[in-house]
Amino acid sequence: MSRSAAMPTVALCAVVIWSTAAVRDARLGDVGRPDTPAAWVSAQPAGERPAVDVAPGHATVDLRWMGGVGALVLSALTLLLYVYRRRLFILEWTIGWLFLAAALFIASRDEAGPKITDMLAGVSQFLAVCSGLVFVVSVDDFRQRARMYRRYLLGLLPLLIWFALAPLALGQPAVLAPGHLLSAGVLATAGVGYLAVVSRTRFVGAALVGVSFVLIAAANVWLSVQAVPPGAGLNLQLFSLTALLYVFAGLGMHLLVFEDMTWELRRTNRRLESVQAELRRLVVTDALTGCHNRRFFDEIIGREIRRHLRYEIPLSLLFVDVDRFKAVNDSLGHEAGDGVLKHVAGFLVRHLREADYVFRWGGDEFLVLISCTEEEAARKGQHLQEEFARTATGAGLPPGVGLSIGCVELPADVDDVMEVVRTADERMYRDKARGRKKKIRG
Repeated sequence: MSRSAAMPTVALCAVVIWSTAAVRDARLGDVGRPDTPAAWVSAQPAGERPAVDVAPGHATVDLRWMGGVGALVLSALTLLLYVYRRRLFILEWTIGWLFLAAALFIASRDEAGPKITDMLAGVSQFLAVCSGLVFVVSVDDFRQRARMYRRYLLGLLPLLIWFALAPLALGQPAVLAPGHLLSAGVLATAGVGYLAVVSRTRFVGAALVGVSFVLIAAANVWLSVQAVPPGAGLNLQLFSLTALLYVFAGLGMHLLVFEDMTWELRRTNRRLESVQAELRRLVVTDALTGCHNRRFFDEIIGREIRRHLRYEIPLSLLFVDVDRFKAVNDSLGHEAGDGVLKHVAGFLVRHLREADYVFRWGGDEFLVLISCTEEEAARKGQHLQEEFARTATGAGLPPGVGLSIGCVELPADVDDVMEVVRTADERMYRDKARGRKKKIRG
């Protein structure tokens, strides 16, 4: 892992260790004992509880305040990720952590009067809901499924009014249960969304984020059912576990970014390989007929000769020329001539084995590389001529279009392949001359 990737991971691990130490020092498991720090804190008036309280022989911390610091650290880390990889969903993670940090900091402020404290509790619940909504939006942006988020914004103003003013008239219970339920709903939606990402990409980071959000949503449901004030010891116990789950969610986000980068690099490499293969195919393929071209012949002829020598398999060349092709071009036009060439190429490919090669050598000439002796190649050439003549009329080819073929076997000690090609070319012209004589005699 690179240094830029390792530093945020180390920082996240430090947050985990710090939060674990805070839970241990708070000793929330001894709430029932009157001399424990948690019980001592709960016994204090609401306006006299500082972030760090000192009782006789004990020290405890306000986990909401520490949770706010942790959320602020996570927002800073995700902001660093955004600087490193500019994606909208990473910026939304940063905003979500900032909302959560603000919610926790506001919830830890107990110095004001009872009415102001109740109103701040409502605002804290509202910010927690906003944090969950931002995480829901981040799922859509990660999956690149743009949606209209205006419907989310339309309900925020009435929610803010309710969470800010309802506690003044009805007290904190009027916003605690609804706030926890709304937070549970949006976090569960975000968690399910990230788990859906896992089913498509198998990202471990998405699984960690999804599971963490679902468990946090379950904790919020439990809090809404209990409907106890945030200063109670059992709530703080659950709050400690929830804080750790949020840290794991932040760690999952960090891992998810690098998994997404790796996946994108792999996808880009696959696309480059596909484009490279397509360019390679275009370079070695004749654009008109789809056969191999002379460049491909130059690339593979040496390899094929060595392979046939190693396995003692004979190798021959068939030089094929289209009869009366120039007359077709002159009388019917180049479009008709192109049609004849395409038909000849398709005919050769269909009547030869897959192991044989068909090259367009130039103009109306084709070269066939075939694994057989010269005698067998001559019989194959004669069969091709007869079959082509039989099907030419049915294919709608102009009268007189046929094939002239010259064949030659490559010797084992061949030094100059082009000399063998010229020999096949000369034999093709002799075959063409014999064909003309037959037509004259006929």
